[in-house]
Amino acid sequence: MNGGLAANAALVADVKTGLAAAGAQADVAVCVPSPYLAQVQAAVVGSALALGAQDVSAHASGAYTGEVSGAMLAEFACKYVIVGHSERRAYHGETDAVVAAKAVAALKSGLTPIVCVGETLVEREADRTDEVVGRQIDAVLAALDAAEVEKIVVAYEPVWAIGTGKTATPEMAQDVHAKLRGKLSVKNAAAAVKVQILYGGSMKPDNAKELLAMSDIDGGLIGGAALKAADFLAIVQAAQGN
Repeated sequence: MNGGLAANAALVADVKTGLAAAGAQADVAVCVPSPYLAQVQAAVVGSALALGAQDVSAHASGAYTGEVSGAMLAEFACKYVIVGHSERRAYHGETDAVVAAKAVAALKSGLTPIVCVGETLVEREADRTDEVVGRQIDAVLAALDAAEVEKIVVAYEPVWAIGTGKTATPEMAQDVHAKLRGKLSVKNAAAAVKVQILYGGSMKPDNAKELLAMSDIDGGLIGGAALKAADFLAIVQAAQGN
């Protein structure tokens, strides 16, 4: 929940300029709060920057005050939408079933869901990472047809590494990413190779290259570092170098 009209305009303009100068080869998107979708939609026209939203309703329409449907997001030319972010799970009580329903709703509207999974510090210290992350991704995969697997993006965000300054080592992250790809492979082996699995635990300019060098880390779900154009562009540059 960041941004404002003036701040958004400046950030998007700087990112667009940086991407154009670098000849961006990586897929780059910005997921903005719903009130600013129209503003940013207009701002990214003709650029390499894709638009996404931060959440979507599991429902198509109806008496769900405050909810935003996939069809609504599609009208603003959204390509991506984040589902199951750890903050949605923790603060809004979203269950694995709700996250799966949101992923399905996104796909029905032609959106690419960025499906977030990840364990808390307590779960990590109890050696439950594989169990928790496996359960979370299995719930989504169970709701998808095999052919739909290649239409999603997965993001591993260890909750204990978000906004804390802590980061999983590249090897720790790679281990979870590899297991996630294994789960995808069981559902659709051909699609699993193509699915982008992002790392979302405090990726910053100074650790992006090392993380992105791992074979199953295909990109980043960037939080705080994306609020500064220079930092975000440095991460994009690191992605292009891998």
